[in-house]
Amino acid sequence: MNAMPRAPGPPHDDGALTPGERDDYRRLREREALHHRRLRYAATSVLLVLAFVLSPLAVVAAWADSQVSDTDRYVQTVAPLAKDPSVQNAVTDRLTTRVVDNVDIKAITDALSNALAKADAPPAIVDKSHLLAGPLKNALTTAVHKVVDKVVTSDQFAQLWNDANRRAHAAVVKTLTGEGTSAVQAKGDAVVLDLGTVVDKVKQQLVAEGYEKASNIPDVDKTITLFRTEKLDDAQAGMRLLEVVGTWLPVTVVVLAALAVWSAPAHRVTLMTAAIGIGVMMVLLLVALAVARRVYLDSVPPATLPPDAAATVYDTFVRFLRAATRTVLVAAVVTALAGYLYGPGRGARLVRSVTGRATGATGRAMAHSGLRTGATGHWLQTHRRWTTGIVIAAAALALFLWNYPTAASVALILGVAVLVLAVLAILGAASAANGTTPTRGPDHE
Repeated sequence: MNAMPRAPGPPHDDGALTPGERDDYRRLREREALHHRRLRYAATSVLLVLAFVLSPLAVVAAWADSQVSDTDRYVQTVAPLAKDPSVQNAVTDRLTTRVVDNVDIKAITDALSNALAKADAPPAIVDKSHLLAGPLKNALTTAVHKVVDKVVTSDQFAQLWNDANRRAHAAVVKTLTGEGTSAVQAKGDAVVLDLGTVVDKVKQQLVAEGYEKASNIPDVDKTITLFRTEKLDDAQAGMRLLEVVGTWLPVTVVVLAALAVWSAPAHRVTLMTAAIGIGVMMVLLLVALAVARRVYLDSVPPATLPPDAAATVYDTFVRFLRAATRTVLVAAVVTALAGYLYGPGRGARLVRSVTGRATGATGRAMAHSGLRTGATGHWLQTHRRWTTGIVIAAAALALFLWNYPTAASVALILGVAVLVLAVLAILGAASAANGTTPTRGPDHE
């Protein structure tokens, strides 16, 4: 007769563990758990350090990429320069000097001397006619400066400036890579802007003002230096690298921070750490921009560009970079604050308690007045953790996909998210037919 099959069950034990064996087993498990936690902390630390180090580079890379890939963005960057008084004065003075320098004052005084001699003027007058060169040059400078100023301060100049920069935008890429020639180009250790169209407009205006001979003025140096630095070659190499990584480096930083939070034993604390660390790096980037501004202004000779115009050029070119840095800083502060409010701190508990009472009271008042949300409200109440997560994820995605977000857009998205969460909480509290708070589901937190 065959033996009956043995019913499945726990494996056969040779005997119960002795107290000493239990202690050894417990110590082994604790040692293994400690080793596992240390590995997780080590991985989290490495990921956070990488995210911190790369975050300023990501902001700069995204800014650089926008300047060379988005024509409208680049024109928006340089457009204010055309209407800034310091830049207008610098352009007017430079163009006036270059136009006047190309007028042969000596030839004019020589022609005057010959004319006086032929008219039998007294020899003393003929001999001293060359003394008119100085007053003549001053008068010509005043007249040309007036005409140039009229052109440069006109709305037409601003339009010419924008059109020229828009047409030259393709060449900006060559400027940043040090290749080719264009209206905006690199020459030696400087970045210069070709104002040939404006010079031609000045010559036309001079003719229109009655200076017919202005049409015969030879071509002059039509460039104005925007930046001068001995490290232009290094900067161009860096910009080429940033252009390559401009799209993916910000994504990499976000992924590194997310992996750090996921791998950490304490997710909320790590989220706060990541936000605070990135915020600190943004502050350091703002400081670095301020230091770079001082270095740049010290490196530009006044003869090349007046200090006030040089400061305006620098501030105009980096203003979107500053704005992006402040945006990331505000987002980091908001993230750190949100992480704190979800924690066990006394202040966080107080805020949650106050907001919970306010939304609950509002929902119950709606229910008492007959505006009950029924099953929908009950589902919202019992699945609050999921709905909260969805709202937060949607807000983060909206900010990430926002085209050139600003601190104001961060505040707007935050305000909308808070409003949606409050509305969902009120609708959940208004679900009970008798105006009481419905039973919480198993997944409620």
